[in-house]
Formats: sequence, structure tokens, C-alpha cells
Amino acid sequence: MNELARAKTPWHLWVVGIMSLLWNGFGANDYTQTQLSNLDYMRTMMDGMGVTPEAALAYFQSFPAWVDAFWAFGVWGSLAGSVLLLLRSRWAIIAFGSSLIGLAGTTIYQAISETPAWASSGMAEIMSIVIWAIVTFLLIYAISMRQKGVLR
Repeated sequence: MNELARAKTPWHLWVVGIMSLLWNGFGANDYTQTQLSNLDYMRTMMDGMGVTPEAALAYFQSFPAWVDAFWAFGVWGSLAGSVLLLLRSRWAIIAFGSSLIGLAGTTIYQAISETPAWASSGMAEIMSIVIWAIVTFLLIYAISMRQKGVLR
């Protein structure tokens, strides 16, 4: 396709873009509330998991700086990718790619560190798989939209 020609925006780009923005907005809020040490938020998130909000917050605050950096890349890369996808920007690919790198860093940390039982429960593992699947899908989707001339 000619680089100057613009492909019509498919309806599914708006659906994927808006759904990913909502999903990644939740992740950005989670990261922000954790970094701000919001105990009320932790109380809500840990409800029914058998862990106090203070213990959960202490766990997240014990992350080394490099893990926090990877977590930030993962969260903010995905959020930026969603916005860039909606703007039909080819930079969405780079943003989602950086998000995958961030996710890989946090996943490696979880694999090599001593993780509390509540943070490595079956539900936490399922969420990890879901997050990997979504970010991978978004990267592949953005690449596909670029190849079709939808992203500029």
C-alpha cells in the first residue's frame, strides 16, 4: 500500500482501542494507588484475600527500584499504547512493546523472589496469564493495523 494512502479506520480499532484504554486505565490506577500508599484502595483490593492492606502495601513497597521501573514501563507503556492506537499512531507498536518488556521484568522478579502466598495464589497466576495474553494481543493487533496502513 502506498505510504501516502490512508486506510479507512476499521470499526474494531475503536472497540479494541476503547476496551484497552479502559483495561489499561485500571492498571494505571492500580500502580498509582500503590505508589501513593493508599491504604483504602489496598483494603478494597485485598478484601477477601486474607491479607491486611498494610501487609500488601509493605510487599509492594519492598520491590527493588528496578522492579518498580519495569512495572512503570509495563503500565504506562500499555496506557500510552492504547491512546496511540486510538490516535492511529504507529508509535503504539513501540509503546506496547515497551509494556511487554516491563511485564517480562516484573514476571522475572516474581519468579525469582520470595512471594507471599496471597500474591502467588491461583487467582494471581490467572491474572498474570490474562495480562500477558492481552498485552501480546495488543502488540500483534497494532502491528497488523500498521501493516494494513491504518496506523500512520
